[in-house]
Amino acid sequence: MAGSSAVLEDGSLLSRLDRSLLVVERFFALIGGLAVFSLMFLAVRSVGGREFFEAPLAGYTNWIEAMMPIIAILGVSYVQRDGTHIRMDIIIGQLRGRALWAIETLMIALMLILMIALTIGAYDFFDRAFDCSRPFCSRDSFDDINMPTWPYKLIVPIAFGLLCLRLAIQLLGYARAFWLNLERPVAVPLMQSVEAQARAEADQLGGRE
Repeated sequence: MAGSSAVLEDGSLLSRLDRSLLVVERFFALIGGLAVFSLMFLAVRSVGGREFFEAPLAGYTNWIEAMMPIIAILGVSYVQRDGTHIRMDIIIGQLRGRALWAIETLMIALMLILMIALTIGAYDFFDRAFDCSRPFCSRDSFDDINMPTWPYKLIVPIAFGLLCLRLAIQLLGYARAFWLNLERPVAVPLMQSVEAQARAEADQLGGRE
């Protein structure tokens, strides 16, 4: 299941890389959030145009299809950093010390291998649609609005590549924790207890006041 987690920071190179990548992840997540917000305007424009002017938004379905990669993919690295992806931690939640870090290292390594393969495949999918010898550098386009598809197909390998960088940082973080038998390593999400979650939320509310 998804749980609340914390990512510790210090002055080490690994932590600096973590914070630098976080800036990019937050920007991508913001773009994804704005894309979700813009769906409302597309719906209002389409429905309002149809009801009042008998002119719905042309290619409404195509616009939705084009925005799906932005909505679904751009924020994936950001939530991986915070450890808020859905996961089954019934067993892992009972582990401590080197046993926990060994399992986390293995899982992140497997995820990284999978994501590298998916990134390569996603880039090939984009490359098949991209051809600068054609108009708009595109071999295909959306049916209704004649808009090239390659910019939206390019979003997927970019977002997956960012996730690969995040997984590489976490792999180093977990491997370092295993090697040095650290209790609270940096640059990786650490599960918080219910009490710690409550304290963190109280601190946030207190800071706002």
